[in-house]
Amino acid sequence: MNDFTAERHAMVDCQVRPSDVTNYAIIDSMLWVPRERFVPKSQKPVAYSEAEIRLSDARTMMPARTFAKMLEQTGVGPDDLVLDLAPGCGYSSAVFSRLCAAVVAIEPDAGLVKAGAETLEALEIDNVVLTEGNPAEGDAAHGPFDVIFVNGGVETIPDSLIDQLKVGGRLVAIFIDGALGQCRVMVRTEAARSTRYAFDAWAPVLQGFEKERSFAF
Repeated sequence: MNDFTAERHAMVDCQVRPSDVTNYAIIDSMLWVPRERFVPKSQKPVAYSEAEIRLSDARTMMPARTFAKMLEQTGVGPDDLVLDLAPGCGYSSAVFSRLCAAVVAIEPDAGLVKAGAETLEALEIDNVVLTEGNPAEGDAAHGPFDVIFVNGGVETIPDSLIDQLKVGGRLVAIFIDGALGQCRVMVRTEAARSTRYAFDAWAPVLQGFEKERSFAF
C-alpha cells in the first residue's frame, strides 16, 4: 500500500524545492493537498511521479515541478480572486484554495468536473466553484480576476480572456510554438498588457487555445 503522505513530502522535497520554488505558502499548500485524491483510481500509484499524469484520453495533469513554478509566477495573495482554467479533477484549484480568497474553475470534461467536485466537497474546500464550460471563454460573469491560471499549453490567448483580468491582474500559461514552450506571465495594465518570459516548459495545447491555421495554395 502506498504511503501517500511520505510520497507527498518527497514530491515537495525532491521536485518542488529543487526547482527554486521558495514561497512557503505554496509549499505548505502542496504538502496539504492530497494529490492522489485528484487523479483516476488507476493513476493513484503514480500520483507523485515526476511525469504527466493521465486524467482521460485527451487530458493530463502537469508535473508538480512545472505547476509549482507556474503557481509562484502568479504572485497570488490571500485577497485574490482566481480563475483556474482546465483544472482537470481540481488539484490546482485545491492548492489555490489555501492561497487566495476564492477560485472559479472551468473544466470542459464533465466526468472530471463530477469527480473533482466530489473530492473538493469531501475535503471541505468551500471557496472553490468547479463547473463545466469552455476554458477559452473564461467566466466574465464572475470576474474580473486577479489571477488567471491555464493548466496546459496555449498557442494564443483570446482577447476576451485578457479582458477578464483586473488592472494589474496576471495570466500565467505555457505558450507553445511547435516543439518549444515557455511559461509566460501576461499583466494587464491601464493602457494595454505586458508579457514576460518566466521559464522553459512544455504542455499539450488545450482545445480552444490553438492558433487559427492558414492554408497556402
